[in-house]
Amino acid sequence: MKRTTVSERALVLAPRGRDAAVATEMLAEAGLEARACETLADLVAELDRGAGYAIVTEEAVATADVRALSRWIGEQEEWSDVPFILLTSRGGGLERNPAAVRHLELLGNVTFLERPFHPTTLISLARAAIRARRRQYEARARIVSIRESEARLRTLFDTMDEGFCVIEFLDGPIGPLSDYVHVQANPAYERHTGIANVVGQKVRDMVGDEAEGWIELYRGVLTSGEAIRFERELVATRRHLELAAFRVEPASRREVAVIFQDVTERKRAEIALRELNETLERRVAAAIDERELALAQLHEAQKLETIGQLTGGVAHDFNNLLTPITGALDLLGKRYAEDARAARLIDGALQSAERAKTLVQRLLQFARRQALETRAVDTVALVEGMRDLIASSVGGRVELKLVLPDDLPPALADPNQLELALLNLCVNARDAMPEGGRLTVIAATEAIGPGSALRLAPGAYVRLAVIDTGTGMDEATLARAIEPFYSTKERGKGTGLGLSMVHGLAAQLGGAFVMTSKPGQGTRADLYLPVAERDAEAGARQRAGERIAETRPLAVLLVDDEDLVRTGTAEMLRDLGHQVTEASDGAAALAALDDGLSVDAVLTDYMMPRTNGAELAAEIHRRRPDLLVLVVTGYAGGDLALELPQLAKPFRRADLAAALAALTSGGKVVRLAERRR
Repeated sequence: MKRTTVSERALVLAPRGRDAAVATEMLAEAGLEARACETLADLVAELDRGAGYAIVTEEAVATADVRALSRWIGEQEEWSDVPFILLTSRGGGLERNPAAVRHLELLGNVTFLERPFHPTTLISLARAAIRARRRQYEARARIVSIRESEARLRTLFDTMDEGFCVIEFLDGPIGPLSDYVHVQANPAYERHTGIANVVGQKVRDMVGDEAEGWIELYRGVLTSGEAIRFERELVATRRHLELAAFRVEPASRREVAVIFQDVTERKRAEIALRELNETLERRVAAAIDERELALAQLHEAQKLETIGQLTGGVAHDFNNLLTPITGALDLLGKRYAEDARAARLIDGALQSAERAKTLVQRLLQFARRQALETRAVDTVALVEGMRDLIASSVGGRVELKLVLPDDLPPALADPNQLELALLNLCVNARDAMPEGGRLTVIAATEAIGPGSALRLAPGAYVRLAVIDTGTGMDEATLARAIEPFYSTKERGKGTGLGLSMVHGLAAQLGGAFVMTSKPGQGTRADLYLPVAERDAEAGARQRAGERIAETRPLAVLLVDDEDLVRTGTAEMLRDLGHQVTEASDGAAALAALDDGLSVDAVLTDYMMPRTNGAELAAEIHRRRPDLLVLVVTGYAGGDLALELPQLAKPFRRADLAAALAALTSGGKVVRLAERRR
């Protein structure tokens, strides 16, 4: 029988003597609910109605027909294991009680209590059983959440327009990694390729004549770890495909994931256009060549923008997934701090979550959707302050030179992200000089006029140049340098996101990022930042803000449409000592406030259906002007231009506590999880 709430009542089966009366009376005096059962059948019926645990005597299950009870126990759901307390006159050891084995086999989750029993012992066992039953229901809730998440992912997998498959490499008679088999494919696979029922098929059996070419391509992805994008004709079905492939980690799985689309019609149109162009006169051909060049540039720009939009959306979803994970690990770490093994495992998981959070931040920066704390930044002071860090990062074989003027105006930037961008450029320069060389960092001002090739708004800019004397890049490599996940470094030594992050940061700040390079002549990277109008010292004072103190217990209204995120956040709030009322959307939150709910603060997600966090905050302030509101966001389409305190996902328990402390003290909370070092 499925139940959604935990029943904590006890069922007592002791048909002989006064055990039932004594046990129920002891439980009642301790404030615990109990019901005495007359027969074993009565016990099974009451178990079906719901119970936290059962107390039975040894003779009650030794002399009766226990088949119904055994069947009920065996039919429990996978998460359920009802605790039994068995009253015995001989204890639970096999030497004194040979029947203990049979009782264990029948009841499963059983604790022996020898008669005569003391009230303290009985109550202690009863409360332990209740706690165990609660944990079982908590496990059930987690199982339900996991299954719902799996269902959502399966829906996405089945309904996405792009074809998708996962292949696993095999060792064949030709040699290692000489064949692969399809282990997973979505419905769109057949629509784009014209090949059905591919799961379980080897490529040599599917398209024998062209199998070697596909194997060589994907084997390179598997062995190098570098993602690739390419176009190729599937000769077996005469279809042109646009594909992207990347290795599924860890490499020991020997799997490669492939996503693709059928671009046959586009390819045929390109071929037809090419044939037509070849018939035109020379002057028309020149004009079309110029147009094609413009279209190619537009295509590249659109491709980066499309990848950025997709990356931003995926990163936002990962932030929502990481929030309950980091929160739960934080709470578990607190609870099992004294268990060395558990603490070590939880700490490892938290470190992995932090690495995932950093990767998501870089993805958001590339997508131009990372909320930035822009302010007037003294660029000279920032670079000078990084001198030692840059020097230690590039090593003793690289000569470091800083060219910094005294009269450089402040730049409009996020100092933390600017430091990260500059460090990325310096580390890339170091990697391009394996035998050593000279690294020069130059800061200067530059006036940009109308019609500039940089496509910047006319005005004054601060230009940071990072120049190395390294190996340089050819035109093909330079053209792809800022693409996400494209890297010229050895496998495992780069994510391919560093330059993409710098490019995204510059674009988000209203600046530009330009690279020039030639093989053997080094590389120059120029980062253009708008000149700020505000005082750089004010930004420096804000950056050096004081540590946030703890806050008093609060009554908090928590609003989030994601059940997992809301549940995890509520648990962290309660663990911090706050009282929490949950609402699944803005309408439910406003209804609760209209019904007279008294709270000290509202903590709301930004991206929600129908009413977003900013709209909800405005409506709350219209009704209750003094009520504090904290907005939580995964990316929210970019820098949130809100006059509201903000907290970025994913966050941990300490971040949440600091945000609430700043909120109640009148401080400004903006991306605290980003600032934590």
